Amino acid sequence: MRTYSARPSEIERRWWLIDADGLVLGRLAAIIADRLRGKHKPIWTPHLDCGDHVVVINAEKVALTGRKREQKVYYRHTGYPGGIKQVTAGKLLEGRFPERVIEMAVSRMISRGPLQRKVLKKLHVYKGPEHPHAAQKPIPLDVGAMNRKNSIKEIAHG
Repeated sequence: MRTYSARPSEIERRWWLIDADGLVLGRLAAIIADRLRGKHKPIWTPHLDCGDHVVVINAEKVALTGRKREQKVYYRHTGYPGGIKQVTAGKLLEGRFPERVIEMAVSRMISRGPLQRKVLKKLHVYKGPEHPHAAQKPIPLDVGAMNRKNSIKEIAHG
C-alpha cells in the first residue's frame, strides 16, 4: 500500500461562485476554507496548494447568529504604545469594507505560513452582487442547500 501524493502538474483548478446573502458567517467560512485548500478533492495533498478559486458576492449581507453583530469584537494594533483599536462586527459590516469580515474568518481557519498566503490569493470577496470574474465562468455553489443550518432563512423558518 502506498500513499498517493499529488504533483503540481496534476492539480486542476476550478472557480466557484458563492452568494453570501443570508448565509451564516462561520459555516460559510469553513466551506470556503475547504474549497481554497482543496480538501474537497480526492487528490488533496497537505503540502501543496490543491485548492480552487472562490468568488464571494453580497458579503455585506452575511448573517451572524445570536448577538454577534453587537458583541463580536475585532482588534488590531497600530504599533504604538497603547495603540490597540477595536471595532464590532456590525460596524465592520456597515462600513466601507464589509468583505473583511469574511476574509478574516476564512484566513483564521487556514493554518499560518507561506501556504496560507498563497491560498488566500485565490479568495475574491465583493460586497455587492457584481464581480469581474465572469470570463472564468465560475460554477455557482449553493451553500444554503448543503445544510439547513447554513442559511439564516432556514433557521428562522425551520
